[in-house]
Amino acid sequence: MMPAIVSPLLARTRALFGGAVTALARECAEGDKLDARKLDAQQFASYEIAWAAADLLAAETLAGARLNALDAKLAGVFVAEALGAVLRRLEPLLLDLRLDLQLGELHALAASGELAQFRREAASAAVQAQAGAAVAAGDGELGDVPLDAGIVMARDGFRRFAAEAVAPLAERIHREDQIVPESLLQPLREMGVFGLSIPEAYGGTAPGSHDDTQMMVAVTEALSEGSLGAAGSLITRPEILARALLAGGTEAQKRRWLPALAVGEPLCAIAMTEPDFGSDVAGLQLKATRAEGGWLLNGAKTWCTFAGKAGVLMVVARTDPDKAAGHRGLSLLLVEKPAFEGHEFAVAQEGGGTLHGRAIPTIGYRGMHSFDLVFENFFVPDENLVGGDAGLGKGFYFTMTGMMGGRMQTAGRALGVMRAAVRAAIRYAGDRQVFGAPLVSYQLTQVKIAAMAARFVACRWLAYDVARLLDAGGGRMEASLVKLLACRSAELVTREALQIHGGMGYAEETAVSRYFVDARVLSIFEGAEETLALKVIARSLLEQALEKR
Repeated sequence: MMPAIVSPLLARTRALFGGAVTALARECAEGDKLDARKLDAQQFASYEIAWAAADLLAAETLAGARLNALDAKLAGVFVAEALGAVLRRLEPLLLDLRLDLQLGELHALAASGELAQFRREAASAAVQAQAGAAVAAGDGELGDVPLDAGIVMARDGFRRFAAEAVAPLAERIHREDQIVPESLLQPLREMGVFGLSIPEAYGGTAPGSHDDTQMMVAVTEALSEGSLGAAGSLITRPEILARALLAGGTEAQKRRWLPALAVGEPLCAIAMTEPDFGSDVAGLQLKATRAEGGWLLNGAKTWCTFAGKAGVLMVVARTDPDKAAGHRGLSLLLVEKPAFEGHEFAVAQEGGGTLHGRAIPTIGYRGMHSFDLVFENFFVPDENLVGGDAGLGKGFYFTMTGMMGGRMQTAGRALGVMRAAVRAAIRYAGDRQVFGAPLVSYQLTQVKIAAMAARFVACRWLAYDVARLLDAGGGRMEASLVKLLACRSAELVTREALQIHGGMGYAEETAVSRYFVDARVLSIFEGAEETLALKVIARSLLEQALEKR
């Protein structure tokens, strides 16, 4: 359990945070609504508010959790760091917003004996070193979140598969930039990995009455520990497409596509991002023009992961030629194509339409390949317009429904990469002799291991807690907070793991170098960090503050 002193410290910090959010909401409002121009003028403040919200929610989650002895020590390390980070982020905001009273309260809290006492007890160098040594001496099980027996059994099964089948191939796939082989895909099909988000009534394994987000996070975490690009990310695309179909597809479309997606035949990809429009989905320009019996696609997409191997692409297209329609002019079309193994492909239709794809060279996240796509008069039949005529102009909303699960799945990927990095750092620090003693015996190494493990524990508890909220029908904004925190944490953890390896960490022959470059992509896709912070998290917080006025 966390010390009793933590709750009042977090309550005082939450009150300061609430005051800053309320004041910022007033600055960004015109009447009772947020004003886009004013909001853009406060981007830095909004960004800091989003990060403060993520740190604070993670700290509060740990404070309310029933933790074992080691996790409690690590939780103290994280909460002490998070409190300091939140106060540092809030101080310039309170200064800029001229909230002198709240600024005085912040300074009083920062200089309080209670906070100093907590920091000494929970996060002194000696305490962190003890925690790090305990982590290194343990069995690698951290963040012991209580889960249903079925989820634990599935997680353990996929962990074994990741260790025995994925990890031995991961380095070759990464270094040679290979596509995920059938030797991994077929067993995963048989294990039901592609049907985790699809209800049983449509051939998947998800309950019909609610989502099973915890299961999805657990399986994703397990596979990502073996390899992010060769296993952990395979679930994302069927997750997004399945949710979009469930939200807006006709019953005939659900019956046709969901059972096929559930068994990974065909594999799928999401074609959303465009060369001039990254996270600005509302500005997408790829055109879908009416033709006899269907639509003609013209334009380009980029960062379409797994497009070569996929047999169907979920394409976000502009079906309303009026650009003023914005996101209301977008629809979803399902583009069928043959599967290709290589880094480049071309599809030519009998009527003259073409689709060209070329893989984008990347520093990491290899195995699935992300493609640039060019459509030229590519024909898509009416039956592949998601929702039929009733789905026209609703593609943005269907896509956002799919992306919500994608953010949680990305948080699961971050957890798997972090777990792999922590375990690799512990192994290396135990084996490596420096100045006549194991590296792990030095205080600084122990403190580094404690900090890495503390971030992992915090993100793990937060992820599974928010997964419960989502399964109960809430937690939409919190899912974005999890994604924000877990993905940045994966960067920090893999960086420290690589640093502990020293020169060997920079060599491609060690897995930790792959973890490092793979982790870097997590803060970019499924909603870039900045867009997520400004357009989703901060906006939601400010809107909530205006509603309470």
